[in-house]
Amino acid sequence: MDVSIASWEINKNGYTIIDSVYTPNEIDRIIDLIENVNPDKPTFRQTADLFAIRQFLQEVPDVYPFIFNEKLNSIITSVYGSGYFPVKSIYFDKPVSSNWFVAYHQDLTISVKNKVDLPGYGPWTVKHNQFAVQPPLNVLQSNFTIRIHLDDACKDNGALKVIPGSHLKGIYRPESIDWAIEKEDICEVEAGGIMLMSPLLLHASNRTVNNKKRRVIHIEFSNVALTYGLDWSEKN
Repeated sequence: MDVSIASWEINKNGYTIIDSVYTPNEIDRIIDLIENVNPDKPTFRQTADLFAIRQFLQEVPDVYPFIFNEKLNSIITSVYGSGYFPVKSIYFDKPVSSNWFVAYHQDLTISVKNKVDLPGYGPWTVKHNQFAVQPPLNVLQSNFTIRIHLDDACKDNGALKVIPGSHLKGIYRPESIDWAIEKEDICEVEAGGIMLMSPLLLHASNRTVNNKKRRVIHIEFSNVALTYGLDWSEKN
């Protein structure tokens, strides 16, 4: 995809999809590294409906050079500019038997190393010894997310549903969605492709119904230097 088109789509719709960022061989290497990591850690979550690795880049560091290949680095710089760094990473595996779904929401929190009571930051939560907080709106507006697809994602195995343009409306509560004016896009992405999106984009996903996996690596980026003793949990 032309970078200017990708930038236009992100500004207008809040997301874009770029195919063939990873070769089949690169995907195989990434999957192999994931499957050979020790899952007996608090950052790993495994149920019948979901397998997830939080702090993914830290828990599977050998994957880093395969994730940040020449194509991805070029896309990040061309679309967003320099100065961005990963601040949160999660690996999701939606198994073929999954009945797990996610309702419409925005990604309104950031993960940080410690709790500091600051004006404009809150509410706070703690999950798996990880602090999360809703920051001021300008921080979320500066951030972006890349979803790396290790399998084909379609409407039948939990591909994201989004409301294009919703990222431009600030904090947009799902219960206030006016379906008379909003529309829904289903973001189908081939294995090896990526989806770039704003954390303020309203998004959801359905249950898997086609007996096919949907493995995704979710990485959030920022160019904001947190201050007053607050720091990103996964910044190197």
